[in-house]
Amino acid sequence: MFRRHKITVIGSGATGATTAHLLALKELGDVVLIDIQEGIPQGRALDMWESGPIEDFSMKVVGTNDYELTRGSDIVVVTAGMPRKEGMSRNDLLKVNAQVVREVVEKASQVSPDAVLVVLTNPADVMAYVAQKASGFAHHRVIGQAGVLDSARFRTFLAEALNVSPRDISAFVMGGHGDDMVPLVRYSYAGGIPIEKLLPQETIDKIVQRTRTGGGEVISLMKSSAYYAPASSLAAMVKAVLWDERRILPVISYLDGEYGERDIYVGVPAIVGGRGIEKVLEVDFTDDERAQFKRSVASVRDPLSMLALT
Repeated sequence: MFRRHKITVIGSGATGATTAHLLALKELGDVVLIDIQEGIPQGRALDMWESGPIEDFSMKVVGTNDYELTRGSDIVVVTAGMPRKEGMSRNDLLKVNAQVVREVVEKASQVSPDAVLVVLTNPADVMAYVAQKASGFAHHRVIGQAGVLDSARFRTFLAEALNVSPRDISAFVMGGHGDDMVPLVRYSYAGGIPIEKLLPQETIDKIVQRTRTGGGEVISLMKSSAYYAPASSLAAMVKAVLWDERRILPVISYLDGEYGERDIYVGVPAIVGGRGIEKVLEVDFTDDERAQFKRSVASVRDPLSMLALT
């Protein structure tokens, strides 16, 4: 008998609400939007659901303040937390968002013990670690979202420079979700052609830097965090899990020896399917790429030590 998937989105702010709407539009499952603010998730969910006859989707969207309504979710998306504002580093958000993530994940995991967790809340690498500890889930069932977003930005900027469709750009970003992220130019292609054959190094260097500060660029323009591209990234990850697509995606995954690192969540390419992280894929580094990745990992370990989680 066919069973519709159930998806919980925690946090009804711009990113959470946009994510919930995309999940319904893509008919990935019935969606529960939950928030501590009374009336907000209920109103936004009702508004989305009423778009169903126009957008031609049949999935139910409900809003709530009660975790009981999220019971039995197949996947839980965590967007709750303080958004990053202009002038704030991701580490500024650390303690307040760690407390938020800990609380919401403890509640959600109690009523959906078999779910896969997808964590967006910044700093996403650290919050994925917090979420795993709070839930007690196996590491492969807790995934952080950053690489899909960062890689999308990288691909967008490369496509713009080449004046081609971003659909023909293959590129990915590794490391922490911050200014120390590592866009891997050597593994970037346009229609199968290495990017380094098509663009001058000066242009590539500028694109790499713009990718690293992509979130800050959006914030400086509209004085609030991005949410369209992050929501699209979350929807892609949810689809990969629920449909067991076994897609190779750059995600924040727990490392247990891969790349010489242990007991940390950081951005790497991985196979994402029905169990969550099916396998971390290890790529060969040049000495410079390895050094960059090590620096990026260190930038994730520092805030973890501040929270006394390691």
